[in-house]
This record gives sequence, structure tokens and C-alpha cells, in this order.
Amino acid sequence: MTAPPRKVRADAQRNREAVLAAAERLFAERGEPDRVSMDDIAAAAGVGKGTLFRRFGDRVGLIKELVERRTEQLRADVVSGPPPLGPGAPADERALALLDAMLRLKLDTRPLMLALESAGSGSPYQNDTYALWHAELTALLTETRGARNADFLAHALLAAVRGDLVEHLCANATPPEEIHDGVAALARAVLAGPA
Repeated sequence: MTAPPRKVRADAQRNREAVLAAAERLFAERGEPDRVSMDDIAAAAGVGKGTLFRRFGDRVGLIKELVERRTEQLRADVVSGPPPLGPGAPADERALALLDAMLRLKLDTRPLMLALESAGSGSPYQNDTYALWHAELTALLTETRGARNADFLAHALLAAVRGDLVEHLCANATPPEEIHDGVAALARAVLAGPA
């Protein structure tokens, strides 16, 4: 018999929310997570540094939590949301909508996404979120053009919305609409390929 999940204390939940709000604000103000110390976040949230480390482990754990919050709605939309992102739309339209939504998310959270993709092993491919988007795109590509090369092509399309590429393009003054157009053109070319 498994024990019921522990209920989070109200003060612990308040502290968690205060930490996430403070971290998001400080990361946005300073432009890069590396410019924000855990001490800064703890002080801005009004909690002890120990509370911060117990709950999140380190800065990467905190960034993961912030990114997770940002991707929850996108995940829900992909699984059960309205077309074109959710079920009911043709696979090619869903793939285009997913890449567009991912790019919007990366543009809106550039420093966080870049920090998360560079964390740990240094590989953006070693996280659950990447695996989820890769599996979804592989399935959509398989439905649209057949299974041949679908796995590789899903990786290639996801590379077009990687945080480091988005950061490079933005740092070189590429307008966001141009990035969106380029990703869409690449995706359409891949989706139109031979089955």
C-alpha cells in the first residue's frame, strides 16, 4: 500500500512562489542567470539561503523549475488543446504550430533557456523536455511523411529552435519575425519531403 502524497505546507508553498517570482524578476532584470547569486534570490524572496537550496538544490534546479512552469501550458495544449497545436489538426499543421510555439517560448525566455540547455552535461538533449518534444515531432513527421528519417528530422527541426541559436540570431539583430519565417520555411520543406 502506497502512502498518500504529502501535502505541501502553506508556508512552504508561499516560500516556493516567492522564490520563483524573485528569481524570475532578477533573471529578467540582469539579463543572465549567471549574474544572479542564490544569495540575491534568497534575499529578494525573504527566505533563508538554506530554504532555497533545500527546495531547488542549485541555480540549475531553480531554472528548471521556472522553465517547467513556462512549458506546462504548451504541454497541455499539445496533448489536449485546440487545433492547430492540439489533436484534431493535420499532423503537418500541428508540427508547424509546435515549432512556432517553442520558438516563441525560447524568444520569451532566452536567458533561462540558454542557461538550462548549457547546464549539467552541457547537452540540451539530456533533459525530459527535449525528449518530449522530440517524440511529439517524430510522431507528427511519421504521420506526415512516413517513418523514414523521422527521428533524425525531428532532431534537425528542434535544432532550429535551440536556445543557443536563438540567442546568436538575436544578438546579431535578426528580427524575431525573420526567425519565425525561417523556422517555418525549414519545417515546411521537411514536411513536404518524400514519404
